[in-house]
Amino acid sequence: MALWQISRALILRDVGRISLCKISTSAPCNTETSEQDWPSVPEKWIKYNVQKYDPQQPGEERRPAWVCHYRTNIKYGEEKMRYVAWMIRGMSVDEAIKQLTFCRKKGAAIVKEIIEEAQELAVKEHNVEYKSNLWVAESFCTKGIVIKGYRRHARGRFGIIHWVHCHYYVKLEEGPPPKHYYPPEWTGNEKLHDWISSLRARRIGYTL
Repeated sequence: MALWQISRALILRDVGRISLCKISTSAPCNTETSEQDWPSVPEKWIKYNVQKYDPQQPGEERRPAWVCHYRTNIKYGEEKMRYVAWMIRGMSVDEAIKQLTFCRKKGAAIVKEIIEEAQELAVKEHNVEYKSNLWVAESFCTKGIVIKGYRRHARGRFGIIHWVHCHYYVKLEEGPPPKHYYPPEWTGNEKLHDWISSLRARRIGYTL
């Protein structure tokens, strides 16, 4: 018997042993795994809600309230969720919800739910008077758990398939949104002055 026939026979024997595992092309091997059995999720972000500060002095500018909220292990890829999270940065809450409503992506509906949850949390637990008086100060996502499964191929072979998840974080801050969340692009005069100043700052080495 050839070597490849022996290896194929061993593979078929192992497949027969794990037939109770229900190997398929669309579901993970262990279907009884729940979210409680997954690895620990990041909890540092939610601790910013209980952060304490010293009492403010008379005449000092009022410190705006904020609320941090997140959702872990969303069944959506980080590379796809990233663009949805970047889109709403610096927007007011109403404008962010409006933009997410008309965005035809699965991640947009998920982010909309999380922002609405954070909005209710700000009013109920953080003494925010008007729920519309909030803006998206931070919005980002990170990589979550990756579940590995098997996919059946031809000639008795198997391939590995990954089910990716992501964590999403949002911070809502009280007050009107800033005029520019990202630094605005330089004008022509600003670029010219920066170039001239860089030329004047040049130094010739090994000279007086």
